Amino acid sequence: MRGSFGLTDEYNESMYEEFFFLKYHGGWSFSEAYNLPIKLRRWFVKRLLKQLEMEKAAIDDSTSSNATRHTL
Repeated sequence: MRGSFGLTDEYNESMYEEFFFLKYHGGWSFSEAYNLPIKLRRWFVKRLLKQLEMEKAAIDDSTSSNATRHTL
């Protein structure tokens, strides 16, 4: 059991998930992500997620447009 001043296992897990996301999808190094202030790191995570969602939507739109053209 952790004391009141330690970080919880859940917090550590979420922090490592953010590091992984920034490294895997954004090309950040572990130390770059680790050394960012928390608010800035979270902004980058949210912004990268938004970018990936926009790119997926564009691909989906393109794919559905191509499928519609081929069925006409």
